[in-house]
Parts: sequence; C-alpha cells; structure tokens
Amino acid sequence: HNPGYVVIGAAMLWVGWFGFNGGSALAADGSAGMALLVTHIAASVGTLTWIVLEGMMHKKPTLVGAATGTIAGLATVTPAAGVIGPGGALLIGLAGGPVCYGAVYLIRVRLKIDDSLDVFAVHGVGGILGILLLPFLSAKMLGGTGEGDFIVQLSGTAAVVIWSAIASVIILGILKAVLGLRVTHEEEVNGLDVSLHGESAYN
Repeated sequence: HNPGYVVIGAAMLWVGWFGFNGGSALAADGSAGMALLVTHIAASVGTLTWIVLEGMMHKKPTLVGAATGTIAGLATVTPAAGVIGPGGALLIGLAGGPVCYGAVYLIRVRLKIDDSLDVFAVHGVGGILGILLLPFLSAKMLGGTGEGDFIVQLSGTAAVVIWSAIASVIILGILKAVLGLRVTHEEEVNGLDVSLHGESAYN
C-alpha cells in the first residue's frame, strides 16, 4: 500500500540475503565472499532489467517494480550462489528479471490467479530458473567452480515441484474444510482488517 515501505522492506531483504547466501558456506572465506558478490550482482542486474522492461511496456517504471526485480534477482541467484562467479551472476540476473516479469504477467494478468506479492512468479519461478541454469553458468570461464549436473538439477526440481503440489493440495483441502479459503465479496470490499479483526490499521 506504500511504495516507500515496499522499498524499505526490499532493502532489508537485500541485506538479509547476504547472510542467507554468504552464510551457506558455513565459513568466513573466499567462497562466502564470492557468494556475497554474486548475490549483489544478480540482485542489481535483476533490478535494472525490471526497470527497463517496465519502461518499455508501460513507459513508466515503478518503485514497486524495481523492488520486485531486486527480489527476482535474489531468488534466481540463490540456488547457484555457491558455485557461480561474477560472469554467471550477471547472466543469471539478466535471465531472472525478464523470466520472472513474464511469469508475473502470465499468472496475475492472463490467468488472473491471486498470487499474493507474486510469490510463486518471483520466488518459485526464479528459484527454479536458478537451479536449472546452475550447471551452465557455473563454468570456470565465467568465474565459477565448474560444478553442477543438469540432469541432477532437473530431477531434483521435479521432485520438489511434485512434493510441493501434493502437500499444498492436502493442506488447502484441510483448510478449506475447516476454515474456508476465501472471504465473501462483501467482506473483501469492506476490508479484511474490519471484517476479520474488527478494527482498521488506518483512519
């Protein structure tokens, strides 16, 4: 509801992501330092690509769009942060921005699915993209470690997608039976703060 707050939140995520990706090395060494560097590069490039895409598509890039591009870059680089180098990070940011932008358009605009905060379109699609690009972008000529097997990455991704889909259907089925998944149209128009909690956050 407030673009300034969105950017503050995205900035906090950006800083926190350094601990997330850098800390995965479980050491304060060169691999942790490289993870920090590639995380920053991919996030920066993801931000810039989203701004350019919004400018091309809508003539006016937005602050929320820039923040979303940042998260797209961060989500896409995370699976590969321990094995790619600066060149790979640049390419993964260039790929993550447009692919996640297209996923947001497909899910929210074309399919009209209520994906809150574009979580699947950005985190899910970006993460899957990063997993599948890892074997190619970890090449030593791009500054990476040369690790990664595409078949392993693909089979692992498929297993996680299938598991997540089955678990989600079960969880949503239970929630629908016990609590319900949607509020009424009238409750939604009145605002969930008032209809569910009996008070409003704003005057």
